[in-house]
Amino acid sequence: MNLTKEILFDDSSVIDSKSIFPDRSKLVNYYNYVRAVTGQLCEPLETEDYVIQSMPDVSPTKWHLGHTSWFFEAFVLSKADKNYEPLHQLYTYLFNSYYIQIGERWFRPYRGLLSRPTVKEIYEYRNFVDKNVQNFIEKADEKTYLEYAPIIEIGLNHEQQHQELLLTDIKHVLSHNPLNPVYHKIEIVQKAKTPELKWIDFEGGILEIGHDGNGFAYDNETPRHKEYLTPFKLANRLITNKEYIEFIEAGGYEDATLWLSDGWATVEAEKWKAPLYWENKDGEWWSFTLNSFRKVEPKEPVCHISYYEAEAFARWKDTRLPTEAEWEVAAGDVLYKGNFVENQNYHPVPLQEEKDGLNQLYGDVWEWTQSSYLPYPGYKPLPGALGEYNGKFMSSQMVLRGGSCATSETHIRKTYRNFFPPHSRWQFTGIRLAKDKDE
Repeated sequence: MNLTKEILFDDSSVIDSKSIFPDRSKLVNYYNYVRAVTGQLCEPLETEDYVIQSMPDVSPTKWHLGHTSWFFEAFVLSKADKNYEPLHQLYTYLFNSYYIQIGERWFRPYRGLLSRPTVKEIYEYRNFVDKNVQNFIEKADEKTYLEYAPIIEIGLNHEQQHQELLLTDIKHVLSHNPLNPVYHKIEIVQKAKTPELKWIDFEGGILEIGHDGNGFAYDNETPRHKEYLTPFKLANRLITNKEYIEFIEAGGYEDATLWLSDGWATVEAEKWKAPLYWENKDGEWWSFTLNSFRKVEPKEPVCHISYYEAEAFARWKDTRLPTEAEWEVAAGDVLYKGNFVENQNYHPVPLQEEKDGLNQLYGDVWEWTQSSYLPYPGYKPLPGALGEYNGKFMSSQMVLRGGSCATSETHIRKTYRNFFPPHSRWQFTGIRLAKDKDE
């Protein structure tokens, strides 16, 4: 596989420009690129892999393929063309995820029960939608095009989110198989030396966060607004497996005083003893990864950590997690460089080269913050059903920042607000510590 953006872009700046959709040819290229990457991520799979749903939060691969195609059909094709005829009338029912205004939906925990449509039929559906979307981009009158092209752009970013979910979901699916199936075999080269954990100072003050309108952003990244921050410090790197093993060996999962009440209740109910996918064999920690079942590498960033575990670890270290405002301010002008899905590691890697300031800020693991997922002051969701995309989830979730090894480098920015419930562990989530400056 080759997941670099150069496979379909002659000019990679297309993804960084203020807006791609006024240029129809750029939008076609962007569309082809994103849709092709989804197909490439499925190449290592067997047909049987596409169908399994290992828990309610996981969707079968073929459902991801159908849903991301349905998005363009539901929000663009069926609205822009009164004469549009869908390939199958019931696909809206099967592939609508949570858009109440669109209509009834198939029950999410039952997605794995759908042996039909077949994988072949799902790919035929994708091809059908692709043909119609490209025809729309090339032939729609200017007024209609400018109305719906921004929605196509949302749909492509939506598909990139599902590319990440596709990887994390298939990892969860394969992890339940005692044969330990390999998704993508790579040679693990561990030459890096973990640098000392250091603290980077930030002055704080009245500072602005949120998207400035230059380029694509989701509605939940807006509006840009002022926040007051007291002086703070962020760790120069992510927490490693070695450091997390020290927490385990110190009795971190047995000490209720380290945990939030809900977190401790979850530890007891789920019998957590280590991160997700870890297994202790004869006194050594092993982990299931997308490239092998292998011994835990001490220098890699710890991942598949819930918010509860990250918060407990920070308390054990007499520190805390950063707020999302602190994280975004600290990100400043740090380049969007890191271990992204294009690297095809599909797993966090040790810090390869230490630099002054913050390391591993992007890629490897989504970094938990202590911030609840709430609307920014003055936030207004998009009109219509698209307003259900982000706004209605602003309850009982925590914000994560920075992207992971399953995130595309074309799909990250410092204002990006990811969010998951505090017990979630199946995403590539990890830990960066923070503390007040006077500590």
